[in-house]
Amino acid sequence: MEIVPVQLKARSLSYSIYIGKEILPRLGEVLGPFPLSKKVLLISDPEVDQLHGKRVSAFLRKGGFLPLSFLVPSGEKNKSLAWASRLYNFLLRERLDRSSLIVALGGGVVGDLAGFVAATYMRGVPFIQLPTSLLAQIDSSVGGKVAVNHPRAKNMIGAFYQPLLVLIDLDFLQTLPEREFRAGMAEVIKYGVIADADFFSFLEENLEKIFRLDPEVLTFMIKRCCEIKASIVVQDEREEGLRAILNYGHTIGHALEAATRFRTYRHGEAVAVGMEAAGRISELLGLWRAEEASRQRALLKAANLPRALPLRPKRLLKLLSYDKKVREGRTHFVLTRAVGDAIIRPLYEEEVIATALTAMGKESA
Repeated sequence: MEIVPVQLKARSLSYSIYIGKEILPRLGEVLGPFPLSKKVLLISDPEVDQLHGKRVSAFLRKGGFLPLSFLVPSGEKNKSLAWASRLYNFLLRERLDRSSLIVALGGGVVGDLAGFVAATYMRGVPFIQLPTSLLAQIDSSVGGKVAVNHPRAKNMIGAFYQPLLVLIDLDFLQTLPEREFRAGMAEVIKYGVIADADFFSFLEENLEKIFRLDPEVLTFMIKRCCEIKASIVVQDEREEGLRAILNYGHTIGHALEAATRFRTYRHGEAVAVGMEAAGRISELLGLWRAEEASRQRALLKAANLPRALPLRPKRLLKLLSYDKKVREGRTHFVLTRAVGDAIIRPLYEEEVIATALTAMGKESA
């Protein structure tokens, strides 16, 4: 089992990420040191619950807990205040208290929603992440950003709230649909683009093994992603500066998700389109060379991720005004100077965004 520490400035908020095969049975062991009530709320979706819910509940009972279960329908549209309210009602009815644990078992939607509820119920109760999708394992479960969506913008209502721990069992990926795994690869590729050129090269060289779920390659890949994110979060826990580079591809990606009402794209697929847009914008501004942009494009293509834009650019440009990175009326984009080197800058050249999006739209026609 590999362990990635997340050492935050407030030591009481620091936690560990456990990574490995067949480590779920150790759930009770890793929870042992924490002063928790017996009642535990396990939040999942029906598909994940059918695959893993009974096993997780059994390991919680073995650890001395009394697990309750609450299922949220799968899909980004259900990461909402409406479902948060249903969860509050359940928590109150079952009389869970401030030391009752919330367990998020699922992908990013479940993790974000469960974390948001944990952060706000009784002004904060403990929670842990058991991410079952690649995207959640390498990104959304790490860093303490929890949120629900607003109809006009993704993740607009949320908090910074750290888990007690994150337990990443590689065996969860054995039951993950291929489309979900590929969507998660967009965020994996993102880490190489923004922070680690050597890791990007590793992905280029090992993509076939990754899709074969080679355990050694997967362990290294997931651990490296967690290390990169943890190092950035430690420096900027509340996204006041550096941490924003983790949003590479997300500015356009979030707008695309909102424009399609969170029903057309998996999150990673939308991010891949956003990465293509950010790469084109960086190239148009002369920030990175064409051959660098082509490496990103080739790796996204090899991972079978979307890169074209099937919507009119005007629809996305309007939605960009709701992005959380807007400052004084200017959208701040995460752009690239080279593979492994990202920057954040306000984009005054609005016509450059339109040019990049228009070109992507033509390619999808």
